[in-house]
This record gives sequence, structure tokens and C-alpha cells, in this order.
Amino acid sequence: MKLTVVGCSGSFPSVDSPCSSYLVEADGYRLVVDLGNGALGNLQKHTGLYDVDAVLLSHLHADHCIDLCAYWVARNYRVEGCPDPLPVYGPTGTADRLARAYDMPEKPGMTEVFDFRDLADGARLALGPLTVTAALVNHLESEAYGFRIEHGGRSVVYSGDTGICPDLVELARGTDLFLCEAAYTHGKETVESIHLNGRQAGEHAARAGAKRLVLTHIPPWTDAEHNRRDAAAVYPGPVELARAGAVYEL
Repeated sequence: MKLTVVGCSGSFPSVDSPCSSYLVEADGYRLVVDLGNGALGNLQKHTGLYDVDAVLLSHLHADHCIDLCAYWVARNYRVEGCPDPLPVYGPTGTADRLARAYDMPEKPGMTEVFDFRDLADGARLALGPLTVTAALVNHLESEAYGFRIEHGGRSVVYSGDTGICPDLVELARGTDLFLCEAAYTHGKETVESIHLNGRQAGEHAARAGAKRLVLTHIPPWTDAEHNRRDAAAVYPGPVELARAGAVYEL
């Protein structure tokens, strides 16, 4: 299984990275997890636009899903004709929300290009050779998910956007790589149920017994190295910062 960071900037693109998007590949199958602002451009560095097998959306904030509108254009107006509808797994109402974002009627919206399928807490999906488990996380009282993606006895867990969340610890139990958001700075932002800070991300990883921690979704105005140090102070394993273009082989 291979994980490629397509984009990792939190909230809005930075000069170095688009917003959240990750490509997971195994046995020739390609799964895109989130497709935030600017991610569609970077995605083309790593795979063809018509070689993706499915898209998985953690939640419906723009920095995680808005480039699906651009992806609709790329697929709908393809000179060679539109490929078969692409499976898109997301929270309830994904199809209608994206139609509104593109200012088109909700019916049919984008459904002739994307095959929208609703996620649910605890859902287990067989996506090609991958097994994906979805769990609700703690983000602004919205329907937001974290994912555990497994193949060949190895796993990657992606937090999505979340505040402190015991269910995320369980989802990440023993994972080989924990891709965890750390948008806040310890001692600075105090609003709960939105994001984790670096220290909290490290605490979640330590409780889960994760083997490796990669911090992501850090906004451009935040000192990412500060957050990495905070995580490393409470988590005994290796900690690093996600960067666009980074590849992890598991």
C-alpha cells in the first residue's frame, strides 16, 4: 500500500501545498481521500484524472471537498466522452451540497458523473483490495469521519478534522501510520470540538499505540515545527510533518 500526500494545508492553500487530499494505492487500485482547494492540480502529478477508482470525503467543508466541482468539469466535458460514474463516498447530502456549490440544480446535479454513496458510523467498505472503516469524529457538530484503510495486514488511519475524540483513538489502535490533523497550537487556540493541537495529536497517537505519526492540516499561519515538537513531547514514536508530494510505502 502506498500513501501519497497530494495536499496537506489546513483551511486554505499555502504557497507550498493545496488543501487536504491523499492518494492511497494498492494492487493498481487508486483511492483519493478528500479533494480540497487546489488539490486537483497536484493530483495529476501522481495519477491520471481518469485512473482514479473512487473518492472518499471525510466531510463537506470546502478545504476537503470543493475540488470535486473541478473534477466534475474534467470528467463531464472530457473530449473522449465521460467515463462511467465514479464512486464518491461522503456524508449524507454530499450530492446536493456539491450541486449547490457549482450553482446547478440538485437534480440531477453531478449524479451523471459521480455515483454518490452515503457513509455511516462504523461502516466497512470493500474498495478494490482496500478495506475502509469509517468512524464519526468530533468536528463542529457536523457529519465528519475519520478513516482506517487496510491492505495486506498494514493500515493507515486518517483523522479527518476533529477535536478530542476517544473514537479516533480506537480507530487508530496499533496502526502503522497515523495521519492526524494538528491545526491548533497548544496554549493558543482553546475552542474545543473543532481541531486538535500538536500535543493532543501526540496524545491520541500514544493512546492508540500508533507506530508512526504524521501531522497534517496545519494552516499556513501556524508554526508547524512548534506543533511537531509538542507532539513529540508526549508521543514516543517517530513524528513528522506532512508535505505535499511525500510518499509512504507500507
